[in-house]
Amino acid sequence: MRWLKGLILAIILLIVLLVGILFAVNNQQALPLNLIWIELPAASLSVWLLVSLTVGVLLGMLAMSGVYLRLRTTLTRAQRHNQQQRKELDRLRVQELKELP
Repeated sequence: MRWLKGLILAIILLIVLLVGILFAVNNQQALPLNLIWIELPAASLSVWLLVSLTVGVLLGMLAMSGVYLRLRTTLTRAQRHNQQQRKELDRLRVQELKELP
């Protein structure tokens, strides 16, 4: 079953790669990018789209890092509290067994 999952993933990645190559080959015309306050040099449309995708992914990761760190801190705190509760429960179980005649 695991090999089937890997095979399907490989086929999907191959299709995405082929579509990307076709896109890059069919969009070779050079375009300057005007960002209102700055004009970037001419490059192919596929390059500008890949750059914008990369910048978007990096900005998304940066934006989510705060949420990730907050959730990670909350998880660590909850695990520490859970460990303390387990220790207390074990201590109470031992104490209860000692009190039995």
